[in-house]
Amino acid sequence: MKLAIVQTHPVFGAKQQNIAEALRLMKSVQADLYVLPELFATGYNFATADEVKVLAESFPTGETFSALEQFTRGQRCFVVYGFAEEDGGKYYNSAGIIGYDGTVGVYRKIHLFDREKLVFSPGDKPFQVFDTPYGKVGIMICFDWYFPESARTLVLKGAQLIAHPSNLVLPHCPNSMPTRCLENRVFAATANRIGTEDRGVSSLTYIGQSQITSPRGEILHRSPSDKVEIVVKDIDLSVTDNKNVTPRNHLLDDRRPEFYE
Repeated sequence: MKLAIVQTHPVFGAKQQNIAEALRLMKSVQADLYVLPELFATGYNFATADEVKVLAESFPTGETFSALEQFTRGQRCFVVYGFAEEDGGKYYNSAGIIGYDGTVGVYRKIHLFDREKLVFSPGDKPFQVFDTPYGKVGIMICFDWYFPESARTLVLKGAQLIAHPSNLVLPHCPNSMPTRCLENRVFAATANRIGTEDRGVSSLTYIGQSQITSPRGEILHRSPSDKVEIVVKDIDLSVTDNKNVTPRNHLLDDRRPEFYE
């Protein structure tokens, strides 16, 4: 498959502008799956819960979903993207997946980071893996990477690729993802943003460094920290099916969960 990571520079609250800029980048290359950052259309640094209410969308509706669904049908591709979701009066930091074949799904961030806890509800759905024509794609969002159980749960459910929309501000993730991928024999596509958002209540600077990581822990691409870009890599998801470290050691079969409590 051709895998694209999209590194953007959103303007807080400028949803139409941010969607248009992302689509401009995406239309410049051909890929089978595009991974966009966390909250790419709205911006991340919400000052109040009321701001979330104004910018959130239900799923699968809303201008962000509609624009990306149209793109997937035109390009015969899949997209994973982060967005603010409203459902039943609750608000979630979510990621959607849309496919040209009619695939539609959503994951709600389970591990909320810092001030997210003030404006979002914690995710109430389990980690999910989605079938695509290219292989099985799981989703986690940003800070989820800090919890090894996130990637391991997705791999136990069959994920061959982890799509990882992010708004990273801590420096650790790019150098840590090789370990996550190596210990699970899985690809990861971490799509981050750049820029600074100073909303008065807090100021955040995003580290960029979007990254594609191989099951062998290789960094296939790492973006710069200060540049908008889109990058495509050819990957073969079938290589993730071999979980053997040695002829006698299998990463999943050798687990002994009865001793992990």
